[in-house]
Amino acid sequence: MMMKTVKSIMYALMGLMVMTQGISIAGETYPDTGLGEKLVRQFWTDMKTENIKALEAMMAPGFQSIHADGARNRQEEIELIKGLHMKPYVLDNFRETHAGPVMIVTYTVSVSETIAGKNLAAKPSPRLTAWLKTDHGWQIIVHANPRCLH
Repeated sequence: MMMKTVKSIMYALMGLMVMTQGISIAGETYPDTGLGEKLVRQFWTDMKTENIKALEAMMAPGFQSIHADGARNRQEEIELIKGLHMKPYVLDNFRETHAGPVMIVTYTVSVSETIAGKNLAAKPSPRLTAWLKTDHGWQIIVHANPRCLH
């Protein structure tokens, strides 16, 4: 049942990406400015240093994430981050698209991490982080980590 839910959420995220591409094609496009990479790198720095205050400010109230073990809301994600105790990581292969106030950034990360009590080796795996431009600046609305726990 859990895997079916994870697959459904991943399909919804892919649909969001397709819709955003459609909006971009309709004329509201922005070049890859590098802003997405800068924001993602700050997000990972704050996770690694467990800078919870910065993460709380960075994550929109309606934030959601999806991981191989299920979905999380903002508070659940913050609790997950508190327990990560991340090792050194490498971020690479950034792609950024903009549509109106939404920015989607895909990238790969190599990091040794523990999720749901399972230690995962540091091999490159994809990530997706979506940002919304708000009155408080850019805030994360979606983060996807489809890395398999097996």
